[in-house]
Amino acid sequence: MGGGVVQLLPFVAMFAVMWFLLIRPAQKKQKATRQMQSDLKRGDKVITIGGIHGTIDAVDDSSVFLKVSESTTLQFDRQAVGRVTESI
Repeated sequence: MGGGVVQLLPFVAMFAVMWFLLIRPAQKKQKATRQMQSDLKRGDKVITIGGIHGTIDAVDDSSVFLKVSESTTLQFDRQAVGRVTESI
């Protein structure tokens, strides 16, 4: 009966290694991204996941309005913001 536990030990060890090397860091990154997207405010300079650079002109519950030039404002979902480069 003790031999069955010994045979499962490598699988448990592999799962633990996968957890700490792959799953846990990915969850932390997703949490940080969600926090960044919920903290967006007017004046933040951002880059979208599509590579568009702009300044947030307005923030809605589910979207942001990016000013990309003097006369152009684009509307994006919050999830489309990839990173904040600087804030006012």
